[in-house]
Amino acid sequence: MDADVLARTRFGSSPWAETLAGLSILLAPQVQPWHRDWRTAHLPQLRARLAGDEVAAALVRAAFSRTWTADFLTVPPHAPDLTLDEELEHLESLPDDRIRADLEYVSGPLPAVLGATGLAARAAELLRWTWRTGIAPEWERRRRVLRADVVSRTARLSTEGWSGVLDGIGPGVRWLAHGRLQVSAQPYPPRDIRGRDLMLIAAHSRGSSVSWHLPDRYALVYPVVGVFATAPAPLPEPLARLLGRSRARVLTRLRTPGSTSALGAELGLPVGSVGGHLRVLLDAGLVERRRSGREVLYWWSDAGQALVTAAGAVPDDAGAPQPG
Repeated sequence: MDADVLARTRFGSSPWAETLAGLSILLAPQVQPWHRDWRTAHLPQLRARLAGDEVAAALVRAAFSRTWTADFLTVPPHAPDLTLDEELEHLESLPDDRIRADLEYVSGPLPAVLGATGLAARAAELLRWTWRTGIAPEWERRRRVLRADVVSRTARLSTEGWSGVLDGIGPGVRWLAHGRLQVSAQPYPPRDIRGRDLMLIAAHSRGSSVSWHLPDRYALVYPVVGVFATAPAPLPEPLARLLGRSRARVLTRLRTPGSTSALGAELGLPVGSVGGHLRVLLDAGLVERRRSGREVLYWWSDAGQALVTAAGAVPDDAGAPQPG
């Protein structure tokens, strides 16, 4: 890729990517610890759904391999933050022969049941079902976490550049010299995307993945884990006694920049309460703030970092990254 690609690169979220990530987690034999509770809660529903639809079950078996997902399931959106129905319009327009060709690329010869018609509609309905049962009930919280990740990464651009933002954004993703981004350890041939568009999509996924809509649209899906977080790290009692437990949680979280809404989503606190804690911390000189686009970001001041470090919440050499 070149500077023009990076200049046009956009961050965003995608209900389709989020739904596909959820389906992948449900189908995986092993998942990360922070995915387990969600998977345990929803896997019986998926098994019952597939047991009653042999075509959908065969689609799922053929569409996923260890290193590849059928292309018709991974088309990147033409713009960030569309609705699921808007994103699925492309999938629903595909003919059965295209669906079968993508499935054969992943799994080889297909079972007779996949000679059925209306495969695109069946795939779209399975994604909508996954969305309704597992994603939509918590989408507002998920979206806040995704937006918080996007805001934080965007804020890093001016201090670290694209190489700093992209390097390690997902498992196996590495920024290499001369405008090259390694996205997989698999021996796939390189792709030249100069002159093309790239979108970076945050999702609650098992790992990172690349998708495309040829000839000119590419996306890199990368993982966040906020919505699956379990109990927060223990607070140092002296800090909790000094500030109060909720305010101490807000302060310790601000080692990296965060917005009021993102902090509320991550910490499970009402946005109004977070705003009140931030005002107190700001008046006390423990945090600083700066506007970044539509968001106001907060992070440790030198005094805030010294207080948290003295309380034993972070190592002495842990700096406080600041937005540009």
